[in-house]
Formats: sequence, structure tokens, C-alpha cells
Amino acid sequence: MEAKRLSISLVLVLFLILALQILSAVDFDPYRILGVSRTASQADIKKAYKKLAREWHPDKNKDPGAEDKFIQISKAYEILSNEEKRLNFDRYGDVGENQGYPQQQQHQQRQFHHFHESFYFDESFFHFPFNSDRRDSSDEKYLLHFSHYVNEIVPDSFKKPYLIKITSDWCFSCIHIEPVWKEVVQELEALGVGIGVVHAGYERRLAHHLGAHSTPSILGLINGRITFFHNAVVRENLRQFVESLLPGNLVEKVTCFKRLGLPLTAFAYRDYLSFGYVYVGLGGIKELSSQYNINVYTPTMMVFKEHVDKPADVIQNRGMKKQLIDDFLSQNKFLMASRLTSQKLFQELCPAKKSHRQRKYCVVLITGEGDKFAASYEAFLAFAVANTKDTLRFVHVYGSSQREFARALLPDDDRFWGKSAVVILERRNNAGRVAYTALEDPWSGSKEDNFILLDVLDQLRTDPGSLSSDMVLADLNDELAPVFFLRWIYSAADYLSECWDSLFHSNWREMMPLLSLIFSALFILFGTVIIQAFSDSGDERDSPPPKKDEPSSKSEKNDTGFTKDNRIPKKGFVEVTELTDITYMSNLVRLRPGHINVVLILSNSTKTPLLQKFALEVYTFTGSSCLHFSFLSLDKHREWLEYVLEFAQDAAPIPNQYDKHFLERDYTGYVLALNGHKKYFCLFKPRKLEGEVDPLGHCNDPSLAESQGKSSSCSPRARSVKSKLDKLSLWMERLLEGSLQRFYIPSWPALD
Repeated sequence: MEAKRLSISLVLVLFLILALQILSAVDFDPYRILGVSRTASQADIKKAYKKLAREWHPDKNKDPGAEDKFIQISKAYEILSNEEKRLNFDRYGDVGENQGYPQQQQHQQRQFHHFHESFYFDESFFHFPFNSDRRDSSDEKYLLHFSHYVNEIVPDSFKKPYLIKITSDWCFSCIHIEPVWKEVVQELEALGVGIGVVHAGYERRLAHHLGAHSTPSILGLINGRITFFHNAVVRENLRQFVESLLPGNLVEKVTCFKRLGLPLTAFAYRDYLSFGYVYVGLGGIKELSSQYNINVYTPTMMVFKEHVDKPADVIQNRGMKKQLIDDFLSQNKFLMASRLTSQKLFQELCPAKKSHRQRKYCVVLITGEGDKFAASYEAFLAFAVANTKDTLRFVHVYGSSQREFARALLPDDDRFWGKSAVVILERRNNAGRVAYTALEDPWSGSKEDNFILLDVLDQLRTDPGSLSSDMVLADLNDELAPVFFLRWIYSAADYLSECWDSLFHSNWREMMPLLSLIFSALFILFGTVIIQAFSDSGDERDSPPPKKDEPSSKSEKNDTGFTKDNRIPKKGFVEVTELTDITYMSNLVRLRPGHINVVLILSNSTKTPLLQKFALEVYTFTGSSCLHFSFLSLDKHREWLEYVLEFAQDAAPIPNQYDKHFLERDYTGYVLALNGHKKYFCLFKPRKLEGEVDPLGHCNDPSLAESQGKSSSCSPRARSVKSKLDKLSLWMERLLEGSLQRFYIPSWPALD
């Protein structure tokens, strides 16, 4: 009796320990323990860990649970500080080896495994390897989950095909095909085929999404489209299945072609390159060897670009592994002087500047079609072939096809009409802002033009500021995009072919979505016809006609409503605050370290145009959290400005107060970048134009001064106020690079 009670107590104790471990595993959340969000950066995670570690360290905190709390904090930081463990926890809820299984089921299986191992029962005695810990773990690295499949596998299927197996526990057929699956996976993965495994027991949502209702199932995924495998699971059938997934026109001129690696590579680079395969027989060895100077007994790959009679690059290797081919093709996927036909190609060929140390320049030839421009294009191509610098990309564009692009970069001059021109540009950001400069004369391809272009490129390497012009380019037209009617025909043809394949190669359960769609459309169509046939339209016939005055009154109401709400918000909106005695302390004196306040100096008469131009110039820099934008009224705070400018005498000399033009000094358009913490500022002076008043009050246009007389100064209306801030965007870039002159000040004066 006592032994029976003891065994019952032992079972209860084991059950309680198991339950507590399961609950503790389920409740463990490193984000909740550290008090950070799932999108927190590594800096935030490290900051939260240090704060909690100091608070709960057992040497400082005498709480009885401080040690356990400190262990949980250390474990949570260990998971979140490691990107791989953090990614595994976000996907699977665990960082162990059994990824992809729900956490509770993992611990249940693990505890059950240890529990029954204390007895003599072992399923391996019956040769049933169904225990997940005893089965081969080669499929674990290929396990797929719903979020991983949708976010990564489907987009990647447009670059390479995927072979996916659906499996489950207690599946005799899955065990039967496992040796063949391992052999095929090892072969196809080396060729570049993606491999995936879905466990239907733990990923029912994904299995249902794929349309797999039985195990084992094998399917292929390419271009986001799923195709099921219905033949016997043997090595040759699986190879043919993967080959059938690829389009049939990837490789041309195929003779005795038995390799699958080239079609897979051709599918990955189909948007950039066209592929061909030639089997060299005994009759063509000498001719091919003498023409291209290659060893025909070694696998050779040649890339032809503009000149089809001479390869641009050649690679020979007996192994010809996939990684070697990918590296070779990625370096040669663009022409020496590619033609810009879309905005996507422009962004690939001319990437945006990431930093002032990683600059990429694009040399653009704006030309036309026909024999008239052939000589200038050939000279430009020869210059591009001779180039050896990685920082330069050479492209050409037809001005007739991309008119807005050509008009924006070329000066409005009759010299370039009907001629080629060369422009050197640098993309500053993805919003379309570029810095550029154009050669002064049209491009004819002469030796003199080559020397001029070479000198400009050498100067650009030492002085990036030689790109004097700056503007925002509109997106390029997609010249190769088909019209709407053709796109509709292509989409309809793809859908019909998919339905045809589904009709002959799918079972009825897989056909249910298509049949449901067809019957729903027929029901809506006939239901609408029946309702319209039996609807009573007598009320509409008996209804009196509308009065003549009603439409006019409605239109008047609509017009009045439109006039009230016709204000369209501008795209370049920037939040600019006024620097007053109230905001002076927070926006300057107590500004956080590393933050800069960019202040525009204006007057009441120039406030509106200057603020509009200021917003357009600094709009692309509003994404930086360390920049703040303000404006200062010259009419209210002239004394404060003159006191600050005294520390920049070399850049903005202050005249004597007894000068007769002392009260006529015009500082509108000046911009100060104030660093309140380090007590320095950078100064932007607007460029002087004809008819503009300099800081001493003198007029720069003598004829205008004589016509107005001595009593009146140059009127602000006689000059363009907005042109004062034309170069402000370039000045802002130099400010972020830290290349501007700094003027230090002992202390910030009070703003009355």
C-alpha cells in the first residue's frame, strides 16, 4: 500500500515539474523582460540591458528573487543581441535546434522522450523511426514557415525555382522516398535550385495555403506559381520536373544539351542576358579555336556586348561551378555603354550616393537615332571601353525618347540642337535630386572632345564640387513597357494556360477554387439579368422631370464649395518655427549635443517668398532627426544678428555704425547653422545678383542706381528674392559632410 502511494506521489511530482517547465517556457519573452519593442535597435536593447542589470544585480539588489531576475535578463540579452538567435525567436518562438515547431509542443515532446526513456520501451526496436529526435535532421535547415514563405521564398522564386516537400509524422510513404529526396536535394541545391520542407503537422496554415491535402506531396514554385509533381519519386523524374518549370526559350541553339545548371543560371539573369549553348564537334574545333583564341577542350563561357564579333570577357574552367559563373555574370550583366530605357535601369546603373567617400558618377551621352549620330556614339563607346575606373558608369539615352530628361540636363542653347552632348551627373538621393555638369561644347567624338572629357573626369576625382548644377529629375519613361491592350492579352494568356494545366494535372480538390470562381461569376451574371428583367421601372417613368433651376443651383453650390477647398497642399512642406525670446532657450541654448538649428534671416516684406524657397531647398534634408529649421525676423532682432556676425568678420564684414548706409544693410537670405552645445555657427551668404544690395547698402547695378537717384536704394522688387537661396542645397550637403568653416562664439547673447 505504501509503495502504491509512493508511486502515485512520484507521478504527481513529475507531472507538476513538467507543467511548471512548460508554463515557464511559454511565458519567457525576452522583449517583455527587457521592456523593449520587437522593432527595437541594438543600441536600445543594450541600453535597456545595462539599466536592468544595474538594478537587479544580486550584489546591489537584496530582493530574494533578484538572482533569478538577473538570470532572465542575461538570457534575454543573449538572445536579442545575437541577430541569428533573435531572428529564430521572432520566427519560431525559440532559439534551439528544433526551429519551426511550436514551443509548447517542443517541450512536451522533449519531456515525453526523457520520461519514456527511463523504461525499456523503444520504438527503434520495431524499426519505426518516427521520433523527431531520432530521425535524420537533414531536413531541419529546409523547414519553411508561413511568414518566411510569403516574405522571402515567394519573391526569391522569381530568380530561381524551388522544390518543396510536404511531410508529416507517422507517414510511411515519407520514409520510403527519403533516400531519393536526399540524393536529389544534394544534386539540385548545388545547381542553384531552392529547397523547402513543410511539416504539415506543425504548419497546417502553410500546407493549406500551398494546396497540399496529403503527405507526402512534392511541388515546384517558380515566379510565385505552384505546380504539383504527380509522377513516381525517382531521381530522373524530379530532374525533369524541375527542368519543366523553367521557360523553354531561356537557352538558344542547344545541341546535345543535358546539363541543368545553365538553364537555372539563364533564368536568374534572364532580365539582363541572353544565353546560348554550343556543342563543339570534331568539325568545328579548329575554326572556333582560331576565331576566339580559346581552348575548346575546356568548358568556356564568353560574354558578347556591343561588338558581337569579339567577346568582351571570357572564362575557362574545368569545373565551372555555379558560384564562379554567378560572379562572372554579375560583373558583365550590363553593356559598356548601356541605353537608359526606364527609371529602374537608371537606378541600377547610377546608384544614389551613400556617403561622400562612396561616390558613383554617371557619364551620360544624350544623342539621337540614325546614322547621323553613329560616329559620336562609337567614339563615346571607345572612351567607355578604355575606362578602368570603378567609380564611373557610361550610359547613353535618346533625347527624342526621353525629352524631359534631356531638356532638364542640357542648357537652353541652339548649339546642342540636333547634336550629341555629354553630361556627368551624380544621384544624391532616391528622390531624384542630382548634381551634374555638362560639357560646354557638343560631343562629336574628336580627339579634342576626348581630352576635354578626360580633364573633367580627372578634376572631378580631386574636386567633387565641380558638379556645379543641382536639380530634381523626373522619372524616366519606360520605353519597353507594352501598351495596356498587350499587357491584358499577356495576362489573359497566362491565366488560360494555368487553368489548362490545372484542369489536366490537378485533382478535384485543387480545382475547387477555380470552379467556385466560375460558378460565382455565372450566378452573379444570371442573377443580375433576372433582377433587371423583373424590376419595375414605373416609378422612374412617373417621377416628374427635374426643374431647370436645380442644375444651375447645384452647379453654383459645387463651384462655391470648390473655391473654398481648392487649396492643394504643397509637396515640399517643411516645418519652420520662428526664433523668438520664448523658443530661444529650447531651440538654441539648450539644444541637445549633435543637433543643429538652421536659421533663415528674413524681413516682413520678404517672408513669404524666402520661406517658400527655403522649404524647397531643405526638403530633402528633413529626414535627419538632428536638424531643426527656424527663421529670424530681421526687423525685430537686428542687434542680435549683428553681434553674432561680428565673430565672422572675414565672411561677413560689419561696417561702422557711422556709415551713411548703416541702416540700409540687407541681411535677408542669410542662413546660420547654429550648434548650441559647442557654441559655433556656419554662415551661408546669398550670391549677389545685378541690382542686389550688398551688406554695405551699395547697389551692384550702376545703371539702376543712376536711374533711381541718390535718395532711393535698390528696390527689393527689382531683384528676384528667391534666387538668393539657389545654392542652399549644396551648402546643406557640405554642412552634413562637415567641410564648412566654423565660427566660434564665447556665449550666446540674449534675444530680446
